[in-house]
Amino acid sequence: MQYDIAIVGAGHNGLTAAAYLAKAGKRVVVLERRPIVGGCAVTEEVDPEVAPGCRVSTASYIASMLRPEIIRDLKLADYGLRMVACDPGVQAAFEDNDVVSWWSDEKRMRQELQRIAPKDIDRFFAVEADLKRLAAYLQPFFLEPPPDVYAKGTRKLKESWRLLRRFRGLSGKDISGLVRFLTGSLGEFLDRNFESDKLKRLILSNSLYGKHGGPYQPGTAMGLLFHLLSGGDADQQAWQGHVIGGMGAITEAMRAACTDLGVEIRVQAAVSRINISNGHATGVTLESGECVDAKIVVSNADPKRTFLGLIAASELDEDFRKDIRNIRMDGPAGKVNFVLSEEPRVNGMPVSHGKTERSLFTLIPTLEQAEANYNAASRGELPERLWVDCVLASNVDDTLAPPGRHMLTCFVQYLPYQLRNSDWDTQRESLGDKVTEIIGRYAPNVPAAVVARRVFAPPDLEACFGISEGNIFHGDISLEQMFFMRPLPGWSHYKTPIVGLYLCGAGTHPGGGVTGAPGFNASHMILSSD
Repeated sequence: MQYDIAIVGAGHNGLTAAAYLAKAGKRVVVLERRPIVGGCAVTEEVDPEVAPGCRVSTASYIASMLRPEIIRDLKLADYGLRMVACDPGVQAAFEDNDVVSWWSDEKRMRQELQRIAPKDIDRFFAVEADLKRLAAYLQPFFLEPPPDVYAKGTRKLKESWRLLRRFRGLSGKDISGLVRFLTGSLGEFLDRNFESDKLKRLILSNSLYGKHGGPYQPGTAMGLLFHLLSGGDADQQAWQGHVIGGMGAITEAMRAACTDLGVEIRVQAAVSRINISNGHATGVTLESGECVDAKIVVSNADPKRTFLGLIAASELDEDFRKDIRNIRMDGPAGKVNFVLSEEPRVNGMPVSHGKTERSLFTLIPTLEQAEANYNAASRGELPERLWVDCVLASNVDDTLAPPGRHMLTCFVQYLPYQLRNSDWDTQRESLGDKVTEIIGRYAPNVPAAVVARRVFAPPDLEACFGISEGNIFHGDISLEQMFFMRPLPGWSHYKTPIVGLYLCGAGTHPGGGVTGAPGFNASHMILSSD
């Protein structure tokens, strides 16, 4: 065969897998349906005709848990990757014209809490320390397969020993804490520990991105732990960073690393079918009709697109297909990207804040409003009080726009994948208008400063990036769809029922975000099985 391995999709996990496989001497081809690589981690112009040269991170927009091992192994810094830490890491604007910042420096954070939550100061730092300690127990599982609960014989003994080594330092208190955070309600946890409404909303603003469930639903406390996992080239807990050149700079560096390792990358090469002979993957067929033969196929597409769209139904057990259909997707979030003629003047933004410190502001509802918003979205309704996370990327990176232009990218939740009494073709721009109006309540100069805008409702994310139902994580981040349950029980080790077919995308362990971990783990699983 011409190739050892064909990878479907040039998202960051596909590129990560390709690089490691090529480093091991494999002949690898990556096939991408879009004209550029990167999947959801891309930098593109918002509107080339109206605002040429004005670029933004179209979908994914902040680097947080990108694995430092991958950065080092692939020498991404040598290929131009540069990230700048977000500080504050989170910043919320409130209705009373107050802006609250979450600083990495403890002294500065204490001063902020003294202003808005004096009774919660000691408890805040005690809780943060507990959470960081518990998150550290989960950290090692990021770059290795989840526990194999179906293992037998000596394999079972090895898996038991692996778990024992990972958790041998856990106390009974730690075990109960992990269970509480993996299964409990974020809202109840915040209400139990803190008095200040602003502090609770500040923590909420960084804990439920892209996830199903209002803050009072079980399992939503999980986000507290996941956002304290480490990332960046310094391997720092809770690290978040702006990427110079936008998120596409990550995948462009990966593309360059892959090319130097001998990987062949083909864009505008959409895969229409994974070819299977006698239960074994033998390559893929492109939409053009061309066949690409390979000994192994690795899909960076989500599980639904892979098994329900790229593989003939006759090749899979119907019970397996049913389980795939039942994976929770229906993405609850969207994006609205703006080109502005002036920087947003956020009410209450401290005059002492420098330019980069003004680059983040989240317009966060109360916990009760967030719960009501999720319930409304679940009914197919567009919530009245949207949750809007704003990043003014051009305040950190002036390469994204020419002088006099400012790039604002907004992550919006909760949104219904399907509207009950309408459709997104009709309501898409209404969503953009609503987001613009909400931002205008906090930064009154913004509505008149809009030069160009592009709106991505959940179905638009699906159409543009090929992610089923517009779910940015390739499946909801919930306990029943995590660890050895991802994508399905019994199939969490990147292998599939088709011999020679593997998964490497965010629909596998450890899940979504621009981490590179699924691609790393899948590539090492393939090499260990070779």
